[in-house]
Amino acid sequence: MSSTLSQQFGKVAVMFGGKSAEREVSLNSGQAVLNALVSQGIDAHKFDPKDQPITDLIAGEFDRVFIVLHGRGGEDGSLQGALDLFGIPYTGSGQQGSALAMDKVRSKYLFVGANLSTAPFAVATEGKPFDAEAIMKSLGDKVMVKPANEGSSIGMSQANSAEELEKALENAYQYDHEVLIEQWITGQEVTVSILNGEALPIIEMRTPHQFYDYDAKYKSDSTVYLCPAPLAQELTDKIKHLAVEAFALLGCKGWGRVDLLIDANEQPKLLEVNTVLGMTTTSLVPKAAKAEGISFEQLVVNILRGTLA
Repeated sequence: MSSTLSQQFGKVAVMFGGKSAEREVSLNSGQAVLNALVSQGIDAHKFDPKDQPITDLIAGEFDRVFIVLHGRGGEDGSLQGALDLFGIPYTGSGQQGSALAMDKVRSKYLFVGANLSTAPFAVATEGKPFDAEAIMKSLGDKVMVKPANEGSSIGMSQANSAEELEKALENAYQYDHEVLIEQWITGQEVTVSILNGEALPIIEMRTPHQFYDYDAKYKSDSTVYLCPAPLAQELTDKIKHLAVEAFALLGCKGWGRVDLLIDANEQPKLLEVNTVLGMTTTSLVPKAAKAEGISFEQLVVNILRGTLA
């Protein structure tokens, strides 16, 4: 099998690291993917664009790229566009799907335009007039503030007053000039991994933190993951259908993850779509795959197989 896979895929660059705020997460994910591919006999090599120009992909005669670069420069469509110009196949979504999913503000507008369930929101732009009092009143006096183009909950915070909102915006503006302000929804946090157009088992995340933040994702040992999530079948089907719809709406393909909240009335609300996910053996997509009977090694080979299409 190993020689067959090696012949199928040729020389593979596993791109991870990079220069984004999520470099540390990317390094862990990329190394896990690289190890898994090599263990399957695939001719895979580390490629860190922080240390190497992207033209080295051509000089090194790489046949395809497994993208494990989180955040800007890897998940926002810029790398995908460059690889399209080079004619080098790569994993996951293309330029447009990547860019739309990375942009929380524009993906929100698309959800609303397609009548997909999502929380009410407002948008703030650095340097433009903004009425914090009016926004808090319109969104219910508690909000979540998110930089438009960051991942891993970086720059996110909650606000319970106009004063707290102003401070949250100052923090978010360190990461992006445009910020999403979303109505706070008290409920269950769930995520749906998508693999080749199909939804994997839903995961529910339970944390003592105010929300599923960076620490809860990567540092805390108090976060509990329930997979499959203990939900009624009708609700499970509804969430999976909504996730697949949102993924397709943004033009995403291959693999990804859709994050949602379930409100007090058991109505799922879309949060965001992610196109380059954490890929350590304890990350969410591998957890969902495992619940479906797919090993980590099978998962990465399956994702890479999408580059053959």
